[in-house]
Amino acid sequence: MRLLLALLLGAWLLGGCAGKPVDPSGTWINQAAIDAANEGGNLREALLAYGPNLEWRIQPQRRLAAYSNGFEQGEGQLLSEDGNRWRVDFYTDYHEALSLNDGELLQAASDSWPEQRFVRPASPAAVAAPLGQSFEQALYSAYLGGSWTIRQGLGEGGLVLFQADGRVEGLPGAERYALCLAGDCAAMSGESDSIWLQLGEQGQSWLFERDAQQLRIFEARNRASSEEMPDYYKGELHWRLERR
Repeated sequence: MRLLLALLLGAWLLGGCAGKPVDPSGTWINQAAIDAANEGGNLREALLAYGPNLEWRIQPQRRLAAYSNGFEQGEGQLLSEDGNRWRVDFYTDYHEALSLNDGELLQAASDSWPEQRFVRPASPAAVAAPLGQSFEQALYSAYLGGSWTIRQGLGEGGLVLFQADGRVEGLPGAERYALCLAGDCAAMSGESDSIWLQLGEQGQSWLFERDAQQLRIFEARNRASSEEMPDYYKGELHWRLERR
């Protein structure tokens, strides 16, 4: 009898644990998009293939959920549907369905997007950081991390380090950088990927190509008139970097 009671109690406890609501709070990033980008090819195409959303921030206590797609942000009301499924209602009739499965946050497929998967970042940005920064830092670390040597261009032979926080060391004329993920910068660079390089208060856009171990940065030439939005195309190769 005691053995039977013990077994029943254990089953009850396990069942209670299994049914306990899970906590989705915190930041979630689209690691699949980062992995696809890191394989090489066009950066923005890789992000779109597994996006478009790149990061979610969930705040159950405030009943809020917000997403970033690298350009736009949206915040909606978080409504629990059961222990591990939620609905996010936005200011229009638009809504998203979220769930947790095996440690992943799933954004359900819709008429507009395929299913998207998110994981908790290994090194999340600070709590007060802007939405999207955790994804950006993880992307920068994977996509441009490591040591690069300038094989062609100004500073040839020098070492270049792209830091996850947007700092760049060793690239002549630049101390900050930002990859174009979406939005106006994407529209201006057409099918090419673009990177912003800045020194002090001055900066400009460049176009680039990156495969596993090569990074080529081109002058961004503008074919649009002064009254139009810039329309960049690749000009002269300015740097060719090789990752060690």
